[in-house]
Amino acid sequence: MTCAEDEAASAAVWRGRFVSLLDRVPVPLAISDAYGNITGVNPAFAAVWSLQPGTVEGRTLLDLFTPTNEKQLHRLDEALRAGRRSRYPVEVCWAVRGAIHHGQVTVEPVSDPLDGHPHLLVTLRPEGERTGPSHHATARPDGPEGAEQEFAHLVLSAQEARILPLVAAGATTSVMARTVGISVDGINYHLTRLCRRLEVPNRPALVARAYVLGLLDPAAWPPRVMPPAAPRGGPATGRR
Repeated sequence: MTCAEDEAASAAVWRGRFVSLLDRVPVPLAISDAYGNITGVNPAFAAVWSLQPGTVEGRTLLDLFTPTNEKQLHRLDEALRAGRRSRYPVEVCWAVRGAIHHGQVTVEPVSDPLDGHPHLLVTLRPEGERTGPSHHATARPDGPEGAEQEFAHLVLSAQEARILPLVAAGATTSVMARTVGISVDGINYHLTRLCRRLEVPNRPALVARAYVLGLLDPAAWPPRVMPPAAPRGGPATGRR
């Protein structure tokens, strides 16, 4: 056996030990490539969505989480591009069966001895398990309607906020692509991601659920996203 073969065999053994250890850790952990494609999770991570680990693999981190702090996300992106190695916290929210949860993921770039490319070790800390203050603890409204309001104003990215009203207005995929300025595949990606998070099977159901959750203004036409300052079902400022 050559030195290279011996090193590869040793790395494979340690990887197997790491995976075995990962399965036993009670903290939700995931491993992804540098683009956020999930390559492995432990049972604790999959249990957050009441899933088996194998059903989470192959999805992307942005399919599961919505970042709620753009500055933190930008800092992580800069670090990955620069090849820096440290731990980067990002505040996130996610939906499970219509219920909205908040927490923090800590992303740590690590090296893989088998392929030399950096991977990301992702640790999830649901709110209530983290140390330190959380801005959600005092800002979150109480009761079911408050949860729906918060969901409406945190879960949509800027791109999704442009696409959703177009869907509600009946625009075709090609028209949405021209209006938003991205490809048809990009539109389909965002719509698929929205349908997954809102747990609906198609576009008509997506529009219906968006109105129920207060994502779209029920008194506006053409459709528009409910402004963050407006209470669910209440008057929106600036309406004409």
